[in-house]
Amino acid sequence: MFLKDEIASDLVDKLRDYFTRKVKVPRIRMGKRQELETLINEEAMLLGKYLRDERKSWIPRIAIP
Repeated sequence: MFLKDEIASDLVDKLRDYFTRKVKVPRIRMGKRQELETLINEEAMLLGKYLRDERKSWIPRIAIP
């Protein structure tokens, strides 16, 4: 099953808007608000460090819209 080009384009636009939304969450380096996409990337990096035993613990941060 395939989406029509028009519907697929609309879906991609909505996903892009969703992932670029600013959320309240402590950043690793600075600030208190960041894009959801940045949060996902940072959490993936922190989880990877935990799995490689480069960190003793990993507690995921929760985004608040």
